[in-house]
Amino acid sequence: MTKKLLVATHNSGKVREFSRLLSGLNFSVVGLEDFGITADVEETGDTFEENAVIKARAYAKVSGVLTLADDSGLVVDALNGEPGVKSARYGGDGLDDERRVQLLLDNMKHIPGWKRTARFVAVLALAGEQVPGGLVTSEGVVEGAITHQPIGQNGFGYDPVFWLAGHAKTTAQLSGPEKDAISHRGAALRSLRATLEALSPE
Repeated sequence: MTKKLLVATHNSGKVREFSRLLSGLNFSVVGLEDFGITADVEETGDTFEENAVIKARAYAKVSGVLTLADDSGLVVDALNGEPGVKSARYGGDGLDDERRVQLLLDNMKHIPGWKRTARFVAVLALAGEQVPGGLVTSEGVVEGAITHQPIGQNGFGYDPVFWLAGHAKTTAQLSGPEKDAISHRGAALRSLRATLEALSPE
């Protein structure tokens, strides 16, 4: 018997990523579209954690099933932490991933390589009646730098411009399993794994 786990996102790439990360657990991982939920929850928090908690609680209430929400984004030192919690809305709602990446590069065109340090941050919130205390959160961080142009075809979002010095690649050049091993979401999910294992049906 499998149990539904709702990943609180409309982003199919993110649903696939969580499905990989949760393989081995007896969950049927579904996204908001799969559940027929079209409404968006307004992310009014000032931090990744606040937004993850808002989404997890709201969608768990609407769906009635165990819900995992993440708020994640790119924090660029030279841009005073931008795009930060606005990573998915950087430049306004009308931009797609490619144009958001280009806006970021345009805003950094005069910043030299050694000042292009950045990190991906993810906070996960797991909500539901079965969760101890009704809610648990975890955080994952991966350090890197912003390239001068997109490199690689894998991943989504800012992956093509996020350079990992230890791998000499961007996250968009990594395979799915390689990315899972080092990603901010992967790190945050590993911290939640014991809780998820306890909630997973036999």
